[in-house]
Amino acid sequence: MSNPTAPKNLLSGPSIAAPTLLPDSQFVAGLAEAPTSELLEEVAAHPEVSLGWALLAEEALAKETLADNLNAYACARTGYHRGLDALRRSGWGGAGPVPWEHEPNQGFLRALWALAQAAARIGETDEAERCSQFLRDSSETAYQQLTHQH
Repeated sequence: MSNPTAPKNLLSGPSIAAPTLLPDSQFVAGLAEAPTSELLEEVAAHPEVSLGWALLAEEALAKETLADNLNAYACARTGYHRGLDALRRSGWGGAGPVPWEHEPNQGFLRALWALAQAAARIGETDEAERCSQFLRDSSETAYQQLTHQH
């Protein structure tokens, strides 16, 4: 049995974190195809679901006005923070893969992508770069998919 107070061997190399897989949510099904009025109702009823916030952010980003860019930023930031909360509850320790291939992870990853886009549009260059790098570090597949999709 290992001693939790024993010093760690810092020369043993980096530990590779296991992928974090968010739990399935019944509220996510069909959310991406919902008309805006239904999407707003779903987000209001289930604000803990990152995908709803990400979808609202993506919708606002498509309009490209300053008001919409600010709305996208606010929605994406909310989805991002809700996603961080969910990741932590699922055992995520602040680093490691969040696979795009696991559908429940896509809400967080889409919110992170939208936050990077919205931050860039309002001149938050450092935040946009940090979010883009965080997305790549979390899932290169998500980064490639979202960059080419939008």
